[in-house]
Amino acid sequence: MEQRNHSILTEFVLLGFPNVGQIRGWLFALLLLAYLFTISGNLIIFLVVRLDAALHKPMYHFVGALSFLELWYTATTVPNVLANLLSEKKTISFAGCLLQTYFFHSLGASECYLLTAMAYDRYLAICRPLRYPAIMTSALCIKMAAGCWTCGFLCPISEVILVSQLPFCDYNEIQHIFCDFPPLLSLACKDTSTNVVVDFAVNAFIILITFFFIMASYGRIVGAVLKINTAAGRKKAFSTCASHLLVVLVFFGSIIFMYVRLKKSYSLTLDRTLAVVYSVLTPLANPIIYSLRNKELTEAIKRTIFQKSGKHSPSHH
Repeated sequence: MEQRNHSILTEFVLLGFPNVGQIRGWLFALLLLAYLFTISGNLIIFLVVRLDAALHKPMYHFVGALSFLELWYTATTVPNVLANLLSEKKTISFAGCLLQTYFFHSLGASECYLLTAMAYDRYLAICRPLRYPAIMTSALCIKMAAGCWTCGFLCPISEVILVSQLPFCDYNEIQHIFCDFPPLLSLACKDTSTNVVVDFAVNAFIILITFFFIMASYGRIVGAVLKINTAAGRKKAFSTCASHLLVVLVFFGSIIFMYVRLKKSYSLTLDRTLAVVYSVLTPLANPIIYSLRNKELTEAIKRTIFQKSGKHSPSHH
């Protein structure tokens, strides 16, 4: 019987923002602007890090890798959310829904690992400055970034397999703005306590362990910085970490609240609000935070843009 019910459901309906009414157009415009800014901001940072020789340092390799990841992280959900705001038909196939969930969680997990690698880089730079150039080589940066992506893409496999085997009945409306594990579990025809426990275990391991390592690194960093004799030295050391720490707090603050829980859902409104924070606002904030707080990166962006435009501008004699 379960198999028959499971085979009935070939697609889901993403309800998105069902009660926005008259402000639907404004919401679409705001999300579109946020998405365009996210894409352009992260793309600029990624390209500048690649093109400007002054930024060929481990810290900026990681910043560039984070920006590249954010391009794909937002692409998994935001275009679909935008399309559903305009479209009457808000359907997504069963396979498409599972793929969206898988890539969203894979990229999210990769970001957790990458932010941890960035914290380790800052720890070495400030707490082990003499050994830092010998340890944090370009080869190690590439290996660490590749490791972050690999681990991230392996993490959600068990969750996706378990969800794919659930029987789904006639009701196929997902009370969310994109496909995700919690709203999918709410539609299943059988007890999903095993899925909830597995989700909790996987998410707690990824999110809490990486967050603990990041905070431990910053505990050591703060201790080292406070030992610096000059105020200017302390300020410079803290400024190299402030951008990364701000990104960490915004990203982890929202995903811990959303995914490290032993229940399927909070309120639907809260789940949708949190989804907008970690899928739209965090990737939007990253280029703003890094470009505003990092003078070296800001100067490199100006250099790259104005030099390129200067080269291509026609000269009249």
